[in-house]
Amino acid sequence: MKNKLRLVSVFALASVIISSLLASCQAPAKEAAPSPLEVTDQIGRVVTLKKLPERIVSLCPSNTEILFALGLGDKVVGVDDYSNYPAEAKEKPKVGGYSTSDIERIVALEPDLILVEDIHTKEILPALENLGLTAFTADPRSLDEILESISLIGKITGKDKEAEKLVSSLTKRIKAITDKTKRLSEAQRPRVFYILWHDPLMTVGTDTWHHEMIEKAGGKNIIQDKTGFPTLSLEALLEANPQVIITSAMGEGTNLPFQFASTEPRLASIDARINNRIYEISSDLVDRPGPRIVDAFEQFARFIHPEIFK
Repeated sequence: MKNKLRLVSVFALASVIISSLLASCQAPAKEAAPSPLEVTDQIGRVVTLKKLPERIVSLCPSNTEILFALGLGDKVVGVDDYSNYPAEAKEKPKVGGYSTSDIERIVALEPDLILVEDIHTKEILPALENLGLTAFTADPRSLDEILESISLIGKITGKDKEAEKLVSSLTKRIKAITDKTKRLSEAQRPRVFYILWHDPLMTVGTDTWHHEMIEKAGGKNIIQDKTGFPTLSLEALLEANPQVIITSAMGEGTNLPFQFASTEPRLASIDARINNRIYEISSDLVDRPGPRIVDAFEQFARFIHPEIFK
């Protein structure tokens, strides 16, 4: 009887050992492939990526600035000719002008993600899609949409947390201004004229973030019935009599709009000139819908209400 029990025990142990050996010889189970990442861009396209991008090309300065702000500078393999901030962006391979991207150069960089803007949607974007390249469009028209574009780019590049932190910081800075200006009376809001260019006299309409910043910074844009970037006659400007003029400085060197506002003889009688309330701001800050737009907003607030934002 004891011998039989011993034999049963031996067979049971042998079975366990053989089962273990067979299990160890089997090929390890394959890990499940990651689910494709889908993000809807700001023109309503669903952009799908099979994996997080490792080689990114940016076709406009604002998107370049967002990428670097999110810590993705090492993954940026190409930028447009005007991407000059931060300094590291200047060293990246160039793929053509803002609206004249070189498709061959882009393809040669073998990107797995290309960031484009509204200006590229008619020709460049379809050309990229026809080549099977993945492109994501940022098309913000307001401060909230600029913050949204940062969040979306963070999501499609796997930098959700970094984007959330950046957006939170920018939101607090915006709120620090609006908390002080939202209770101003109509009489406390100076008439503001923003000069995008002086010849012809070009300004900003009510559907631009420039207009939004003027209003939220406690001013009143003298343009209240036009959209886009309308031109204005000198007679209309004299009649509006702005109390504050802000001029866009494009590139290095002389700011011609500022010189025009400061020296044009026919403007000698307007309040902004009499009270020395003519200012200039870098177009790189105010015209790019990226993280530095809040720097521009803070400057607007100081220009319009220096007594509040010292």
